[in-house]
Amino acid sequence: MTVKDKVVVITGASSGIGAATTQVLAQAGAKLVIGARRTERLAELAKPFGDQVHYQATDVTDQQQVKALVDLAINTFGHVDVLYNNAGLMPLSELSELKVNEWERMIDVNIKGVLYGIAAVLPHMIAQHSGQIITTDSVAGHIVHPGTAVYSGTKWAIQAIMDGLRQEQAANHIKTTMISPGAVNTELFSTISDPKRREAVESDEKNNGLSATDVANAVLYAIDQPANVAVNEVLMRPVTQQR
Repeated sequence: MTVKDKVVVITGASSGIGAATTQVLAQAGAKLVIGARRTERLAELAKPFGDQVHYQATDVTDQQQVKALVDLAINTFGHVDVLYNNAGLMPLSELSELKVNEWERMIDVNIKGVLYGIAAVLPHMIAQHSGQIITTDSVAGHIVHPGTAVYSGTKWAIQAIMDGLRQEQAANHIKTTMISPGAVNTELFSTISDPKRREAVESDEKNNGLSATDVANAVLYAIDQPANVAVNEVLMRPVTQQR
């Protein structure tokens, strides 16, 4: 497998897709540096893998913390092969509810956090003339529903950013990948502040959603390709999800 011994940095790794991807990639032989705000969860996740997995507290809304996470990978393993921008928020609400603070938080995490990851790792990948940048996007980056306008807007932005990055860095052999899942059984629903909407999303994700490991396996697939193959997007849904 081409994943073995690759150095992978993952943000938002303390739970859900990030935690599952850490486990899947570590089991496949990758070397990992993982970040999130909840370091106690990171420590628990890293412990079974010893020196194969390192971690550091990382808030992706702080550019210097994101840079420090990438620097930890460089200082520990000598280089970075893959960055997985996974941190994200989904506090769904209708625009008329005017939850501006939630809008701003989504922009800071879902868009600026991705840009900070790109800024931290891109100079290294350009210098080594190789690498892969992966970002968790969403089916919401393709389809809008009432209540998802701002969230979908952040995910549409990722589509533009990642495709622009793909075109700009093709000559440097830097791959770009968007992982775009539909409903997934994770803690993402917990950021929804309206109790009824939160309960409805939680119920749907728990009863019908993909598992975090399903998405982690898609990340593994995207990484585990020959050097000349770039999987630019994986769009995936539970089989029962219509939109």
